[in-house]
Amino acid sequence: MSKIKNIFIGLTLSCAVSLFAEAKVTVFAAASMTNALEEVASDYKKVNPNEDIVFSFASSSVLARQITEGAPADIFISADQKWMDFLAEKDEIVKDSRVDLVGNKLVMIAPKTSKIEKVDLTNDKWQTALDKTYLSVGDPDHVPAGIYAKTAFTYLNQWAALENKLARAKNVRDALRLVEQGESPLGVVYATDAAISQKVKVVAIFPAESHPPVEYPAVIVKNKDNQESKAFFNYLKSDKAKTVFEKFGFSAK
Repeated sequence: MSKIKNIFIGLTLSCAVSLFAEAKVTVFAAASMTNALEEVASDYKKVNPNEDIVFSFASSSVLARQITEGAPADIFISADQKWMDFLAEKDEIVKDSRVDLVGNKLVMIAPKTSKIEKVDLTNDKWQTALDKTYLSVGDPDHVPAGIYAKTAFTYLNQWAALENKLARAKNVRDALRLVEQGESPLGVVYATDAAISQKVKVVAIFPAESHPPVEYPAVIVKNKDNQESKAFFNYLKSDKAKTVFEKFGFSAK
């Protein structure tokens, strides 16, 4: 009996260690946060080596819909309030955990080699640069960066002229790539996207009053408020994480 008992205890401990070693937190996050969040997770792993942080980066709209369909997300970080509100209305989040994590700015970019150095967004003459080409932007039907852009151009009385001159990307990083590759002479992305690229330059910053503040709300997904999720979620709000976010150009809340 003693041998059997020892074997049972050994197996139990082995399973416990295995489960602990495989502790995983899955974060669904806006594509624009890719580089910053990967560094935050790397720093977190240095003090929590047994914690595995897994990311899924895409447009906030795509991720939000996936969560409603049962995708295994523990934490969700959106690039706007709209898609967080969408999940709140579907009762898919731990509402008390919701927090505005960081902020960003909306900018217009051009390829680094472009002759365009500065664009006056208050004057629609800049649109002549789109002759036989398209403005690269996240699809304004659902991508937050595109929604911000549509709002801004509407405010500037330019949306009607631009609506049919858009290269609609599935997320903001794809919009960035179109400009990097020279497929679009101009594009609209976040300041942080422009900052991580060596192939583009900022030619204009959208007036703050032309669109709602670019905010990234974060939340724990419903029924996923376990110890591991809470620990990483709290780390995202820490001073150490804020330092990383600011390094990549985000404004920490």
